Amino acid sequence: MAGRYLEDFNVGDIYKHWPGRTVTEFDDTWFSLMTMNQNPLHIDEHYAKSTQHGRRLVNGTFIFSLVVGMSVNDVSLHAIANLEYESVKHVLPSFHGDTIYAETEVLEIRESQSKPDRGVVYVETRGLNQNGEVVLTLRRRVLIPKRSQTK
Repeated sequence: MAGRYLEDFNVGDIYKHWPGRTVTEFDDTWFSLMTMNQNPLHIDEHYAKSTQHGRRLVNGTFIFSLVVGMSVNDVSLHAIANLEYESVKHVLPSFHGDTIYAETEVLEIRESQSKPDRGVVYVETRGLNQNGEVVLTLRRRVLIPKRSQTK
């Protein structure tokens, strides 16, 4: 089974999540409607043509969800809980047809002070487009069990 336990993480490790995902117009429209995000930048082509980018932008919370989802197998598959998301930054816009990739860097690891069977992993995950440009960054703390305690 894939996934990491606390003992498998090392500060400085970078996990390149694969595969990437090409974002379609359907993905963006469906996600925007499902989440009741009625911003015309996402759903109104005529309106979006008059904005600085000249076309619709992919909903930023879709990109956030996609990038987090891509990281699950490498970071949080065995997680007890995602404790905190912080510092979410939308660095560049994404558009229909962009392919999003993700990578995660381990920033800090600490054992739980109250429960010896787990610890907290602090990571930064970056979403990149097909040109290698960072479009999103986020940091989160994940509560991860120790392998020795799961058997």
